[in-house]
This record gives sequence, structure tokens and C-alpha cells, in this order.
Amino acid sequence: MLVELTMTEQRYRAVLEVQAGVPVTEVAERFGVSRQAVHRWIGWYRDEGLDGLADRSHRPHAHPAQTSPEVEAAICELRRTHRRWGQRRIAFELGRTGCPGPIPSVSTIYRVLVRHGLVDAVPRRRRREDYRRWERAVPMELWQLDIVDGIRLADGSETKIVTGVDDHSRFCVIATVVRRATGRAVCQAFTDALRAYGFPDEVLTDNGKQFTGRFTRPRPAEVMFERICRENGIVARNTKPRSPTTTGKVERFHQTLQRELLDHVQVWPDLPTAQAAIDAFRHEYNTNRPHQSLNMAFPADRFVPRTADEAPPSRLPVTLPPAAPVLGVDGVNPVDLAVEFTRLVPSSGNLTVCGQQFWLGPDRAGGTVTFWADTTIVHLLVNGVRLKTVPSRLTTTHLRRLLDDDGRPAGPPPIRTGNTQPGTAIEVDRTVNTVGAVGLAGRQHPVGYHFAGRRVTVRLDHGLLQLVDDGVLLRSLPNPLTPAELARLRDARPAGPPPQPPAGPVRVERRISCRGSLAVAGQRIHFGMVHAGRTVTIETADTTWRIYHDGELLTEVARTTSKNIARFKVRKPELPRRRAAPIDSTGQVS
Repeated sequence: MLVELTMTEQRYRAVLEVQAGVPVTEVAERFGVSRQAVHRWIGWYRDEGLDGLADRSHRPHAHPAQTSPEVEAAICELRRTHRRWGQRRIAFELGRTGCPGPIPSVSTIYRVLVRHGLVDAVPRRRRREDYRRWERAVPMELWQLDIVDGIRLADGSETKIVTGVDDHSRFCVIATVVRRATGRAVCQAFTDALRAYGFPDEVLTDNGKQFTGRFTRPRPAEVMFERICRENGIVARNTKPRSPTTTGKVERFHQTLQRELLDHVQVWPDLPTAQAAIDAFRHEYNTNRPHQSLNMAFPADRFVPRTADEAPPSRLPVTLPPAAPVLGVDGVNPVDLAVEFTRLVPSSGNLTVCGQQFWLGPDRAGGTVTFWADTTIVHLLVNGVRLKTVPSRLTTTHLRRLLDDDGRPAGPPPIRTGNTQPGTAIEVDRTVNTVGAVGLAGRQHPVGYHFAGRRVTVRLDHGLLQLVDDGVLLRSLPNPLTPAELARLRDARPAGPPPQPPAGPVRVERRISCRGSLAVAGQRIHFGMVHAGRTVTIETADTTWRIYHDGELLTEVARTTSKNIARFKVRKPELPRRRAAPIDSTGQVS
């Protein structure tokens, strides 16, 4: 029977044969080893006994290139002090601040960190050489811009940060904290950077509404950011939808900002304090923080701003005034808000602003048009000359949004309307037509598109035109009628007491469709086929809709939309349900 011997047993038999007088040469030949190996076995057995013949490690006791304990201690101390630093940053800092021995390689530092439990070992990823990094050849050739959140103030509000990074040098050119990331705020931060560093050749952004209007429905439109770029010779580029890696450099800046600053403060006292901290971090990032993609160089060492001689003549707005609300004559109600703004005519000649279309013709494509708009009328001007005037479909919310983007509080309208002299107030009843106008003295006067189809009382008191419904004031407008027109106004009667300001929840009317549903403020509510054809009243609450029919509450549903109500009356009156005529015993309809 064959018995397999262990390595220790074989070595022990060889030692016994030599001690029995067998020559070392014969023993080595029979066991298939060298004579030196047999002599080593004899020495191990003599010094350590049988345990000395067991297998042992071939690892050397010392190596001349081994990392010294002092260097390992310095590596571990840097890692414990700065938990975000990796092996590349630690290697840079050892060479920068002084190392107690030879500076180890990046892989050696990684193994030291793993050995001491300061980092977790991860599977090897693709080599850095396998990635293709793209960057512009010189600074000021391309800026990457974006918006990031993450700063919460003590008053409960959450602010945004407008950021910008130079593609070649990774130099942070913009880091501005804004309360709301409106088009106006973004453009203000952008123009401040242009004045400080000069004009880049191109800017790269995502497809946010602050940066581009190419996805504006129903037709694309130019936004203020694009207009600033166009007027100053800057090429505005946009990424493909859902492709955040295209602006990877500014996104990587966001990660560094979040890890090294924002994660350490949960709530900031106020906006100036947050801006001061962002400015300090930005200075540290640009001047004293090495960048790995730049071979551990500082961004400020590679960034060179453009002087005034190298830049084209600028066409920047001197200042962007704040979008403060413009109140009416009563000082409270902002219904008389008027806005001026500029738009570029598209190639189709059909310009769209907040859903309202304005036909200008293809021959005006590429030109700029100035709008004077309120909630009743819109004037279109070219080079200060009025081109056309149309009824307005814009609401107060639309006008405020235009102010936040690139609009400005409007001055006097291009067409001045005469006001009546003080006299006796009169009233007439009118129905607002489909374009939001009422007929007075043979002319149509716009009063608001959202009142279309509504029966109102028009109260003319001195120089004021008031829309009244059941004694409640809907809105106040300048009186457009002359004394002669007031004298021949039909159906006029002496006015009653002054109207009361609106109070209570807003009520709207809707007709349930044949499928048993209706839509209000963009939210669809389903009732069932049994209610098809009914006209119901919807009352708005803070978080719910209350639906009434003939004064009876049908249901109350959660409000899931934040849109404003644009239509208050049903478009078609409710038709009485038709009943089948009775049939007598002869089969004739009675």
C-alpha cells in the first residue's frame, strides 16, 4: 500500500539516513534535491528539532525599498486630519510640506491606507489611461454654467447657487447665491462674471429655462441669457437632454462644494453669511487647492482672464433692476401691473409669449420687437414705433414671470387714453366677449381675457373704470371714454354704492364632460358617468377643491396643482336633459 508522506516526514527521513552514515550525495540524489538543501535540513533539525523541518515563508526579513515607519505615520496622520484626501492628494502634500523619507508612489500610499484600515479596499476599476478626457486648449475658450441647490436659511427658505467653471483651467468664475434661480438672477451673476474676467468664446449649459428657450411651448423663444450671448458674440451651447456628464467639470465642482463646505453646515443664518462662505471657498478652490485633472496644479495658475483690448465691445445691461411688483392706484391691488420686454422674432414670424401668439410675418424674422403688456392690452413696437396692438391674454402671474426673467416695469403706454372729467358715476351691464373685451360707445375695450364669457357691471366713476360682479370689485382700469362718449352711452344708469373688495375663496364653474370628468387649473377630477353634463361650482381651499351642485357639496378632493385658475365660467351653458315622450297604447307619441 502506498502512503503519501508530508514534506516534514521526508526531510526527517533524509536527516536520519545521513546520521546513519549514508553519504549526503546519495541522500540528495534519492530525494531529488541538492546537497546544500540536505545540509540546511540537518542544520534546522540540529537547531530547532522536528519543528524546524516544517515549511517556512521565503519572504525576506528586510528590503531596502521598504516604506519606513516614519513615512507611514505621516501618511496616516494626513489621512486622519483630512478624511476627504485620497492617495494622489496625500502624495502631493508630502512633496509640498516635506516628507521624512523618500516620497512613496500613489499605489504604495493606497496600500498603507488599506493596511491601517483608513480606507476600504475596492476592486480595481478601469485605468485612467482608458478614459478619454476632453478639454479646451486655452482658458476663456469655454465656460460651463449650472445651478445647484443645498443652502437652507434660518427663515426656512432654500436658496440656489449659480456656478460657472472655465473648461481649460477649472477656475471657478461664478459662485453666486440667489434666493430664486430666475432668469434675471442668473443673468445678473453671468454679467458680473463677464465684467470681471472678460468674454469667453462659448458657454455650455443644460436646457434649463434660465439658459434657453428652445423647449418653450408651443414655439421656441429667445430668453435673456441667449440674448446677452448673442449681442456679445458668445456662442451659447446646450447639452443633449438628460446628459449631465457633458457638463461634467461644473458638476464635479458641485460635488467638491457639497463635500467640503455645504455638508458641514445644515442651516445658514442669512444669505450674506452664506455668500461670504461661498466666496472664501471659491478663493481657496482657485488658489490653494490642487486639481488632480491638472496634474496637481492650481486652477489660478492656468487661468488667464481677457483684457478689455482682447474682448469685443460689450453690450451688457448697465444694471438689472429688481423685479419689484407694480401696484395699482389703490396701492394694494397689483392688477395694473405693466411690463416691457424684448423678444427676437423667429424664422416663422410667429412669436409666442406665455402661451399667447403674435403674428409678425417672416419678413421680420431675426429682428427684435419690444412689448408693452398688461393684463388687458399688448402693444408691439419696433424701434420705438408702434407696430400693432392686440388684446392681452396675459395674467398677473405671467407678467410677474416676465419681470423675473428679462422684463422691466413699463412706463406710460404708447397710446394714451383720455379720461373723463369729474362727474356723476354711471353703470352699464355688459358681457365680456371671447377675447376679453366689452363694448362701450361703439368700441371694444379690453378688460381681461380671464373674464371672457362673464356678465359684469361696468362702473364709470370719474377717471376710473371698475368691473363689478354682485357688488364685488373685480378690477380697476383707467377710464378710456371721453365725456362725449359717456354722454351717448346706451343703457347707462346712475351708479350705486362703491363696490366692496373681493373676500372669501375663489369660485369657478365647470361642466362635467360626457366621460364624467372636468379640469380646473390643469388638474383633472373624475366624478363618474352619472354626473355627466352637470354644471358644478368649484370652491378653492388651501389644499383641496370643494365641488358643489345646486348648493350641495358633492365631494372634496386634494389639490395637486400649483397653477393659477385662468377660466372662471363654463364655456357652454348647461342644456336641460331631454326626456323621452310618452307613447300611448296605439304606439303613437302623445
